[in-house]
Amino acid sequence: MIPVRLGKTVTDTKLNTLFIVIDQLRADCVSGALAQHLDLPNMRAFAKDAVSFQNHYSVTAPCGPSRVSILTGQYASNHGATRNGTPLKHDTPTIATAARDHGYDPMLFGYTDTSHDPRYLEPDDPRLFSYEEVAAGFREVVRMRLEGDYSEWETYLKDNGYAPGPYPDLYRPTGDTPDSPALYAAEHSDTAFLTNRTLEELAQHPPGWFAHLTYIRPHPPFVAPAPYNAMYAADAMPAPKTAEDPEWHGFMGPARSGSSVSRVVEGFPDLPDTEDAVKMIRALYFGLATEVDHHIGRIFGWLKDSGQYDNTLIVLTSDHGELLGDYGIWGKRTFHDAAFHVPLIVRDPRASARGEVVTAPTESIDISPTILDCLGVPVPHSMDGQSLRPFLNGTSPANWRRYSVSELDFADPVQPTPWQTALNLSLDGANLAVLRKGNLRYVQFAEGLEPILLDVSNGEESRNLAKNSDQTQTRLDLMQDMLCHRMVNTDGTFSRTLITEAGVKVVS
Repeated sequence: MIPVRLGKTVTDTKLNTLFIVIDQLRADCVSGALAQHLDLPNMRAFAKDAVSFQNHYSVTAPCGPSRVSILTGQYASNHGATRNGTPLKHDTPTIATAARDHGYDPMLFGYTDTSHDPRYLEPDDPRLFSYEEVAAGFREVVRMRLEGDYSEWETYLKDNGYAPGPYPDLYRPTGDTPDSPALYAAEHSDTAFLTNRTLEELAQHPPGWFAHLTYIRPHPPFVAPAPYNAMYAADAMPAPKTAEDPEWHGFMGPARSGSSVSRVVEGFPDLPDTEDAVKMIRALYFGLATEVDHHIGRIFGWLKDSGQYDNTLIVLTSDHGELLGDYGIWGKRTFHDAAFHVPLIVRDPRASARGEVVTAPTESIDISPTILDCLGVPVPHSMDGQSLRPFLNGTSPANWRRYSVSELDFADPVQPTPWQTALNLSLDGANLAVLRKGNLRYVQFAEGLEPILLDVSNGEESRNLAKNSDQTQTRLDLMQDMLCHRMVNTDGTFSRTLITEAGVKVVS
């Protein structure tokens, strides 16, 4: 217990937990190549009062798989929910089930994009008709969905005189260009609404609450309310990265064919992939990110005004990144860093480190073990991640990982993807793994595509060194690292459990 000042009274209270996940925010928007082009004052001020993890990567994408990995602490190859809509096994422990078992009430403000196990539900169960359902252990307080027509925000818009229509009409701008304002005012946006409801609810709870707050923005469709739609000038936007040879690898053609600027906005199916259009949409993305930052600042301000800031464990991250037109790709279905490199900022009020930047490789599966460790809750053996708590006190753990690994399943069992059709890949063969070690990136495909070896020291990710004879040993070393990683990180649910003549034995 730590003392917390509430008004003029000091009481011993249980630590609050505020776990914020922003959808599709790339790391270099907060700190890096794009940071100089957009304002995120609240996130950056928070980083100075916390610990930032500079080389933090999501272990998978897109939204559903990435959030499952965050909440279960497992690599996608272990939890198996590798696509939006792929069910998660019903008995998989999550951060919420572990915390709930130890006296916490994990509240969800938003969504977790978890698909439920159909083996344990009736065929007409509503949870089997959407991939945007709630992970086990959470109590859904504010229901937010992107694609469904049962979001509390849509009801709120109707109550305030709007006629939003079903998804995706809700996200059509009101003018004849994609950067025209959204149909709703800024004070009525999804980001504003979710923040308002979160503050209203948390104000009613005594210290010791556990809140998982998930912002949809800046996820597409890209449309922003005024003034955020025009906050950044398109002609001032940095140009996306390009490759000298756009077809430099077999993965790239299908990646670009299934991705265009017109697909990240609503109502402009003929929008060409011109330089001006790309910069316009980049400016919209920046505006949406700044809007989220503004409302996160409101949350932090409330914590300070209510005397709870120094009694709250705060974790801020993103589920995955966004290519923003780099190499002709929008979204996150690729091996490039921008798809997986995300911000992670952690503040434990009891820890000593402030304003420090950790350069050691960390992964999204480390977040749940870290929160549980800080709360004094045992970490389930099924979690592959490691607690970052030593870093919060300025200590580098011994034998920390030397590299990070991410996985991507780019198949679809219902509607075959461009890779499956163009490259004749099987359902189980359309996937990849990427290992990052220093400036090197090694990408292994399961089927039909040659591996990739990149040196990203100059920021370029389009020159494959795998065929260079002088890189053979490097490639073999990274391949061995990837193989060893897979062998070490098998499903750990019962890895420390043994049935003996004396009964069940569990080693911590």
